[in-house]
Amino acid sequence: MPVAGTHPKPVGAMELGDHLALVFDDDGERRSIMAAYARDGVRAGEKVIYISDGVPAADVLAWLLAADAGPGQDPGGGGIDLAAAMEAGHFVVRTAEETFLASGRFDPQESLQLMATEIDLALVQGYRGVRIAGEARFSLRRWPGTDQHGDFERMLDEVFMTTDLKAMAICQFDRRWFDDVRLAAVDASHMGRVRVNDYYDDGSLRITPIFSPPGAALAGTIDRSNLSAAADVLESITTRAGLLCLDLGGVTDCDADGLRLLAGAGGRGHGGLLLRGVPPALHDRLREEGLDDAPGISVEYRA
Repeated sequence: MPVAGTHPKPVGAMELGDHLALVFDDDGERRSIMAAYARDGVRAGEKVIYISDGVPAADVLAWLLAADAGPGQDPGGGGIDLAAAMEAGHFVVRTAEETFLASGRFDPQESLQLMATEIDLALVQGYRGVRIAGEARFSLRRWPGTDQHGDFERMLDEVFMTTDLKAMAICQFDRRWFDDVRLAAVDASHMGRVRVNDYYDDGSLRITPIFSPPGAALAGTIDRSNLSAAADVLESITTRAGLLCLDLGGVTDCDADGLRLLAGAGGRGHGGLLLRGVPPALHDRLREEGLDDAPGISVEYRA
């Protein structure tokens, strides 16, 4: 069984048996994670069930497809057609109301039994497992029984922890709706959190999409061993807003060629470059290379 960790798990690394929380405050980030989750499930021969609330059920497909134009996504969808998967019943969208309140009130035990039935049915249909994604905002609507939603999450986590389920689940919590007390309870009733996939990670350098502002966060060392790969990633990044942000807060070392690569990212059709969170170790190097006040580049240093 997967064990909860201190660091969120990339969505692409999820396995059957995972019960993770997506805590978000950016809709683009959430959409990118959920689109990857759905496509990975279809690709793996798993049935994907999306339980919607904030996003109307009829709009979920279009909402997910819009992720292709944002950070962190393969514009071609990795060759997976979600529309065709929906037609085939491989990808299913239901509302929170029809899923959890069919009897007129929310009942944790009844909801658990419903999920067990869905999993058993999918396995009989020939799927190798089930991916469930649920929006949790309905729990704040004061519908009958929704005050027991916390109990449901704890019971669900117990089932995932003690049973060899052929299923995985992501429960979505909007930080703009759920306060810190509720989110602490969320962490206590899930194996961990899920995050967006990395663009690149070789163990020395990790490049991860960011969404507000759009761009990438870099962590680790940038040198000749990964310079070419980093260049490929920066070349592939597109933004809608025009401004490209590179968050360097996690960079521990960067040679002169790496600095020139980062500074040159702003010339790839973007409306400007923001180097954010530049650590003290890179401050003098940027200045020596004459990059700290180059045209089109804004630099925010980390204290």
